[in-house]
Amino acid sequence: MDKLFLASFLGILITAHGVAGNMVCDDDIGMLEELESLEIEEENEMELSPIPAWTSERGSKVLVNVDSFGAVGDGVSDDTQAFLEAWDIACSTPKSVLLVPEGGLYLVNATRFKGPCSEKLVIQIEGTIIAPDEPENWDPELPRVWLDFSKLKGVIFQGDGVIDGSGSKWWASSCKRNKTNRCRGAPTALTIDSSSAIKVKGLTIQNSQQMHFVISQSDSVRISGVQVSAPGDSPNTDGIHITESTNVLIQDCKIGTGDDCISIVNASSNIKMKRIYCGPGHGISIGSLGKNNSTGIVTKVLLDKAFLKETTNGLRIKTWQGGSGYVREVMYQNVRMDNVSNPIIIDQFYCDSPKTCQNQTSAVNISQIVYRDISGTTKSEKAMQFACSDTVPCRDIVLSNINLEKKDGTVETYCNSAQGFGYGTVHPSADCLSSNDKECVFINQEENLEDAGTSREHIVHTEL
Repeated sequence: MDKLFLASFLGILITAHGVAGNMVCDDDIGMLEELESLEIEEENEMELSPIPAWTSERGSKVLVNVDSFGAVGDGVSDDTQAFLEAWDIACSTPKSVLLVPEGGLYLVNATRFKGPCSEKLVIQIEGTIIAPDEPENWDPELPRVWLDFSKLKGVIFQGDGVIDGSGSKWWASSCKRNKTNRCRGAPTALTIDSSSAIKVKGLTIQNSQQMHFVISQSDSVRISGVQVSAPGDSPNTDGIHITESTNVLIQDCKIGTGDDCISIVNASSNIKMKRIYCGPGHGISIGSLGKNNSTGIVTKVLLDKAFLKETTNGLRIKTWQGGSGYVREVMYQNVRMDNVSNPIIIDQFYCDSPKTCQNQTSAVNISQIVYRDISGTTKSEKAMQFACSDTVPCRDIVLSNINLEKKDGTVETYCNSAQGFGYGTVHPSADCLSSNDKECVFINQEENLEDAGTSREHIVHTEL
């Protein structure tokens, strides 16, 4: 994280040292200092000159307008070919701006926009891009993507425009909505894959067929001022989904969907989220991990300043029985909840399946999780739940300044095989957290785990 994070983390442990006895090891200071490597700079406001006078911070620009390639923008005509031809020119021309102009309603079918591209490409979306609304007419060659961008470096996506997945018929045909429907996958609205040094600013992504925005196998991605929206009952419509990616910043985003506002899954690290509004939805999640006995690894995650309203979960870590790998070095701080179910939850028995999941002894190892300055109201009597594996317990859970209330009743904490401690105000009490049986809060372990292989299956839901 940043140095402020490191200092606050150390402060927690030093204070805890005085409260809970000799619980900090010298070896662990090295682990904390390692977090300094998570230097993810926040985005500053950057204003570009009005169209078409493209003399921004990047210098003179070559304007490539999709209308010049035959795009009609009436919401009926198929503008896919015009977008592809405009992409070919913009991608191959240095310092170009691919413009989707204001006022147009552009119907675009499932398309892959492939790099690498020339330097300093800007994709400026001011109009609205819409997807075909009929699932039966979707391109069978691209069943899980709509707008897919890959192999890009240093590209900016920005504008006041809208990416609209026209997802209502997809939701109606989901087996999550109706058990008699055939279970099948659906497209992701916007995917950025195998890319680096990407910025996404100001866009609205809405009504996706399934996931709204996926960051996959990418490094150094900055997302700021993005809005994501879909009805609260739209199935599997995650807002921003991060998989196999590193050094990702999400800030000043408003997300409300029918699934996780933000989900972070396997082989992801150095993820920073700041000033996030979440609701409706299933909260901010790490996982799910470990499905079908797979390996899942997520590390170095910071959420700082968030407001969650009327979500079905708050801060959630979810793993399947039978998995392996680990989740560690995670900090949630300065989070406000408003009528949230399960505000704080670790669930190592996650089972999103129509069939009962088999009991298994192996599990994803969860440790070094800090919750600090978390307050608000809960719908659930169990405001905090740490449902951990008997054979692979959760370890080193730290609670500091927690205050969760229920408007019409009392609240409590549930623990199973969870080790850690609280200090300062912790309400409801977390006395059920067992003390670690060693002298250290953090115990370094040798991990003999190989990262899971990179597969595009990780970027989509397997609908059940």
